[in-house]
Amino acid sequence: MTSPTDRIAVLGTGLIGTSIALAAARVGGRVTGWDARDDVAARAASRGRFASVPTMEEAVDGADIAVVATPIASIADVTVRALAADPSVVVTDVGSIKSRVIRDVAEAASSHDISRFVPGHPMGGGERSGPDHAAASVVDGIVWVVAPHDVSSPDAVSLVERFVEAIGAHPIRMSPTRHDRLVGFVSHLPQVASSALMGLAATEEADEPEILLLAAGGFRDLTRLAASDPGLWSEILLANRDEIGRAIDLYVARLLALRDRIRERDSFAVQQAFAEAKEARLRLAAKPQVRAGVAVIQVELADRPGALAELTAGLGGGALNIEDLQIVHSPEGGRGRVHLTVALSAAEQAMTVLEAGGYDPVRLA
Repeated sequence: MTSPTDRIAVLGTGLIGTSIALAAARVGGRVTGWDARDDVAARAASRGRFASVPTMEEAVDGADIAVVATPIASIADVTVRALAADPSVVVTDVGSIKSRVIRDVAEAASSHDISRFVPGHPMGGGERSGPDHAAASVVDGIVWVVAPHDVSSPDAVSLVERFVEAIGAHPIRMSPTRHDRLVGFVSHLPQVASSALMGLAATEEADEPEILLLAAGGFRDLTRLAASDPGLWSEILLANRDEIGRAIDLYVARLLALRDRIRERDSFAVQQAFAEAKEARLRLAAKPQVRAGVAVIQVELADRPGALAELTAGLGGGALNIEDLQIVHSPEGGRGRVHLTVALSAAEQAMTVLEAGGYDPVRLA
């Protein structure tokens, strides 16, 4: 094949699967999509740029790569069927868990060759689900873990990595067990924390019906993930139960330690904990090439159509790149705050451009 995006089959056309299909089509790939649910496949195909076919085998036939984007419980069956449908196709998946998926594929494969199976996990998506929210931009710039198992073919691994790069993501290779441990902290634990906090507030609402009226930007940011698909996340967490269990234990221990410092009025320890967290968050907010220094600027913004576009266009006109952007909505409506992260070297210029545009920026960090 001349390109890793020549012929692509996407098996499972939900949010991630359809987004991958659109991203592959965007760079010239011939993409076929299949879903176990005809209505989901039809909605995905209506997004354009790729064709939907009635059977999984028809989608895989002649493909160079098949991307399995189904729920965890069905990945093994679909993967083995895809491997059998075409003796040359390379199969990868997008499951949030790798060790469990690899074990299930090995058991389901029986005598089938699984050297053409290369486990993967694109670190993208969000609390929304379904093909209606899909977009090629979902994969733009994201980290995409490639986690080969013991018998994955080096050529197959290389093909998957080149495919990931071709559609705009960044492949990172790591072992399946390391992947599961790390996502337990940075993907699965945030979902647990968000849902637990939202559940606590909902319980308190029974006695204090106005509690959620006081929920400002911080609460909304922390509980955004609580709007995610309950069935999907229940399956993910149970599949990675050992790692998420350890992550929850460590998180609880950290919360209890901070609680004790607060009760003891240990202002130095409390401030130190917050300072360390702030420093780490600022490093997270920027791309690797600018993590040596970033600045966060707050801008008050009217809550009206086009306001955010005007702000970003003004910065773009000043040749300034936004490394990260967060919107904090005011609970009473009518206005909000935008937190812009820019490279430290561009902070002064950003302040100047914003002031010239009629804004009143405040440097937070």
